[in-house]
Amino acid sequence: MGLLEEIVARKRAHVAARRAAVPRRALEAAAAALPPPRSLASALTPRAADEVRVLAELKRASPVAGELARGFDPVARAPEYVRAGAAALSVLTDRHFQGSLDDLDTVRAAVECPVLEKDFVLDEYQLWEARAHGADAALLIVAILEPARLRDLFQAAKGLGLAPLVEVHGEAELERAVELGAAVIGINNRDLATFRTDLAVTERLAPQAPAGACLISESGIASRADVRRVRAAGAHAVLVGESLSRSGDPAAKLGELLGRGDARRAAAAGEGAAAPPRR
Repeated sequence: MGLLEEIVARKRAHVAARRAAVPRRALEAAAAALPPPRSLASALTPRAADEVRVLAELKRASPVAGELARGFDPVARAPEYVRAGAAALSVLTDRHFQGSLDDLDTVRAAVECPVLEKDFVLDEYQLWEARAHGADAALLIVAILEPARLRDLFQAAKGLGLAPLVEVHGEAELERAVELGAAVIGINNRDLATFRTDLAVTERLAPQAPAGACLISESGIASRADVRRVRAAGAHAVLVGESLSRSGDPAAKLGELLGRGDARRAAAAGEGAAAPPRR
């Protein structure tokens, strides 16, 4: 059994335990008391041809890389990421990433932008959990869901007001996302068998996506050059977690990814060109 299969098997057991502890009616009551969800697609859709939006992920650890940042505090990082230019936030709630639904609660209370709950969603109960804890969107991974279950969860998410971010890794999975009518599609550059990343996945799949879909390139984004590369392929936004978590200055890292240094260099070059020659 591979790592992904192990995670999914454990997730089924965890969900069963949570369902026994917290009845769905309690989640329904909590969700009903919340304001309407914010639009993830609107937040991540660029307004200019050369613009790219950042979906910043609050990521303590990963099953492969282990702990990414000692003492990582999602509540402190969330507003910092938003002030630095993140258009939306992704909150990992799976324990394999040292995440929890408590993180979702605290991050939701700290920011006004759309918040994605990132988990291995297998059951509609998890969507109710996501909404009850303040999520505006939820991740649906095509690779771990049978076609009928994917359709059911996609419709259930929409019924709850959650934006389904449908994640794909290859052509066949992209076709399934298109058949659903997914408005937000995540192209994951990470091979789920080897866990290696390759931005060529976005370059291959993005041109095949529907013109009206909001495309997010996920995994392996670490530099401005990476952002330019996937934007040129057709991605509208990038999901970035590990490089921000590892950075000693996340605000500066976000500025780099968003190209703010490019703008300053261009302005400086323009000023230099306009300056009169020295005599």
